[in-house]
Amino acid sequence: MTTTHTARPIAPRVLKELRTTDDAGRPTAPFTDTEGGAPLRCCLGRSEPGDRIALVSYAPLRRWAAERGVDPGAYDEVGPVFIHADDCPGPDAGAALPFTNAHRTVRRYSAEGHILGGRLVEEPDAFEQAFGEAFDDPAVALVHVRAVEYGCFLYEVRRAADLRVD
Repeated sequence: MTTTHTARPIAPRVLKELRTTDDAGRPTAPFTDTEGGAPLRCCLGRSEPGDRIALVSYAPLRRWAAERGVDPGAYDEVGPVFIHADDCPGPDAGAALPFTNAHRTVRRYSAEGHILGGRLVEEPDAFEQAFGEAFDDPAVALVHVRAVEYGCFLYEVRRAADLRVD
């Protein structure tokens, strides 16, 4: 699937922090993944059996809002994400949108970090339309793609004008 939108993994500087202490203040506890298949937010791929990974608490909206000097208030969420326990190369350049193999929610946020709504995406080829609809609204600053079953953050997509590197 070709895309005009870019899935953003957790930034390398943030990963460095999370590999020591997560956003809930807990020390990171790496482990060896014996099964594989964990959705990794560092490289936007799935773990392989034998990978050293960590399950950490992550506050994506809090971190985004802090960069902009805004307060998301009650919309600030901390949730579990899997990352490689050690540095990884990140996602492949030009890779297709990740984690489109199940129902996902595309949640919209304002420049103040407040939820503006969302959309259930049920088919892999519907993500581009969902992102287009979100960014057609000038009030939408970014979107989060989240798992439906647990609500976990998978990745964010920003407006083309806000693609600065973290």
